Amino acid sequence: MRREILKTSDGSTTIHLPDWDESYHSKHGAIQEAQHVFIRNGLSLFEAKPVAILEIGFGTGLNAFITFLESRQKKQPIEYVGVEAYPVAADEVLLMNYPEQLKADDQMQVFAQMHQHPWEVPVVFETSDGTNFTLTKRKQFFHEINDNQRFDLVYFDAFGYRVQPELWSQEIFEKMFAALKPGGILVTYAARGVIKRNMMAAGFTVEKLAGPPGKREMFRATKGR
Repeated sequence: MRREILKTSDGSTTIHLPDWDESYHSKHGAIQEAQHVFIRNGLSLFEAKPVAILEIGFGTGLNAFITFLESRQKKQPIEYVGVEAYPVAADEVLLMNYPEQLKADDQMQVFAQMHQHPWEVPVVFETSDGTNFTLTKRKQFFHEINDNQRFDLVYFDAFGYRVQPELWSQEIFEKMFAALKPGGILVTYAARGVIKRNMMAAGFTVEKLAGPPGKREMFRATKGR
């Protein structure tokens, strides 16, 4: 499948798949979308305490890198697991401008190591104050996930329902529900009615929130205690 590098409206890059007319991140701003959906409406709910995060769709590593920067700034220990069936090629990673756009050029090596480190093997990024950000990348299909009450937060960043509806099924959301601890949160950029119904059928309570730039709404789903 053809792939091309696209500069989004906020200056950050993403990978575009012309055959699907689908991108890894919003054309209206890759960084803006990640900060709005996953940080502001997800991670910010877990202030001042350790948090375990499962990312569905590791992709370009943008969400992981932004979360690492938040961990470093707020001195918040984070265990981060990114699941990806089809890893991004090394030459494409080099074309992603996230450290520059996030004014984190001094962390360029961290972004590179996130992609270069072997899959299935944890890597720990330790800050000067001893706060750890631990990343494990798992190369697997979403339907193979079988974690049980391990995570506080899920970043659900799969390709859109229009091109891969099977990734947004009740079965997949049941996997997410099982993986979350009681009271856990799932956030996603999506806001289709069928997705909400599948989330609710899996056991989630779903709320509709204002979306990132270029998108009117998004969902946040909660697992009851």
